[in-house]
Amino acid sequence: MPPVIDREKCLGCGVCADVCPLQVFSYHRDKDKVPEVKRPYECWHCNACVLDCRAHAIELRLPLTHMLLYVDADTLKPKDLPVR
Repeated sequence: MPPVIDREKCLGCGVCADVCPLQVFSYHRDKDKVPEVKRPYECWHCNACVLDCRAHAIELRLPLTHMLLYVDADTLKPKDLPVR
């Protein structure tokens, strides 16, 4: 599932496009303030864009197969992940 950018929060800095190793984002400052998710299915869910976004405007929606990594198998409840 592709990353989602909150247009209200986005500062238009373009850092997400700079840090993405797979060039998922396309950013043209003169065209639009908010980067475009140009290649949504190329995303590896590495979380680089989310971690480097100063405005916290990017959300990664993990596919079910990735979400299973964050479940405690003993209780089948979501693990407590560190808050950034």
